[in-house]
Amino acid sequence: MTPAEKLASLGISLPPVSTPAAAYVPFVRSGNLVFLSGHIARRDGQPWAGKLGQDLGTDEGKQAARAVAIDLMATLQAAVGDLSRVRRIVKVMSLVNSTLDFTEQHLVTNGCSELLGEVFGDAGKHARSAFGVAQIPLGACVEIELIAEVE
Repeated sequence: MTPAEKLASLGISLPPVSTPAAAYVPFVRSGNLVFLSGHIARRDGQPWAGKLGQDLGTDEGKQAARAVAIDLMATLQAAVGDLSRVRRIVKVMSLVNSTLDFTEQHLVTNGCSELLGEVFGDAGKHARSAFGVAQIPLGACVEIELIAEVE
């Protein structure tokens, strides 16, 4: 099953690529690597604001990270034209807006990682970092960036 077919079977349609909110571009391609800028979690078109461990629990954070994965795939598709050209998701870096005592950033980030695995199969298995941070732009609860190898 192609990534597009898998997305359709999951009932997911990719949104338009978001316009950067500052002085950067959504992606840069260098050789066979595509580097996607950090994407913040959005709900109903607005930043999904909140702090894990204070306003949001792990399950809601995981849903937010899954929403980020959908936006990342939309940008990746814009970068390469067809998600079937993705050879491998190489690396995911996740920033989780969280309290000092919140320690489940890795579980929040699973929302992104699990969806990438579902859509890309073995090519979706990636190296990853998940960090707790004091704040993210626009008060978003999660921001994730991605590196992919493409044809």
